[in-house]
Amino acid sequence: MLHLHPPAFILVCVALWLLQLMACLVLLLHAGSLERDVVQQWQGLDLGCTIGLGILLLGQLPRVLRWRPRRSVRASNELRAERQRIARGLHDQVGSQLVCAMALVDAQDPAARPLVQALEHCMLDLRLLVDSMDGDDDALPDRLARLRHRIQPALDRRGIALAWEVELPDGVPVPAGAPARELTAIAQEAVSNVLQHAGASRLRIGLRYVAMPGGGAWRLEVADNGQGLPAGEVLVDSSGRRGGAGSGHGLAGMCRRAGGVGGTLRLVPAEGGGTSVQVSVPA
Repeated sequence: MLHLHPPAFILVCVALWLLQLMACLVLLLHAGSLERDVVQQWQGLDLGCTIGLGILLLGQLPRVLRWRPRRSVRASNELRAERQRIARGLHDQVGSQLVCAMALVDAQDPAARPLVQALEHCMLDLRLLVDSMDGDDDALPDRLARLRHRIQPALDRRGIALAWEVELPDGVPVPAGAPARELTAIAQEAVSNVLQHAGASRLRIGLRYVAMPGGGAWRLEVADNGQGLPAGEVLVDSSGRRGGAGSGHGLAGMCRRAGGVGGTLRLVPAEGGGTSVQVSVPA
């Protein structure tokens, strides 16, 4: 079967259609004044164009039958290459400048400790940004694993113990593509808040499937034992409604991300003190 690239396929189809249209017009306007042999030749041209168009369209039928909508928007090869170039530039240039700046600061000086922590946080954010610029179709567990790899050194330096509770039941599709990207960004923002504001000594990141009537949901939770919320809670659903108390610390961005993938986000006091960020998306 003849396989043509889309531009060539369109051009051939248009050429055959124009020839068929011309044959039909000649037969319609001049059939009575033409000799029988000439009429048969124009009819043959018309039939040949019809057969040619039919062959081209039938050749595309197997591809049409195999077509399925993508779960996520897949970037072109050119866009991926450009992302990788930008990621390499950020990592090699900006990252090296941050490393040099950290080397110039005396980490043993108590007065310089806030500056060291700020530089470390900038380096962590840069590495996480570089990681997020690739793997558009990666599943949520893979993205969370990269997040854990990046944040573990920062947690160790701060003396924060990490509890990793990721449960993946068999036979349940995990979030991938855009939902996985948004959930990972929410987890990253929550961890960033813990590092900067919570004063916690323990951090727990959990992912589990919750079975419910009519369909289950994936629930991602980031909880700490830090200073906690002032009072009340914040509830955000897919329509963006909010209730209760609490604001700041990137909450608006987390709310938009959760609502963008049809999820719900809750910011509640954690058991035993601290804060728990909980986001759920339909499975």
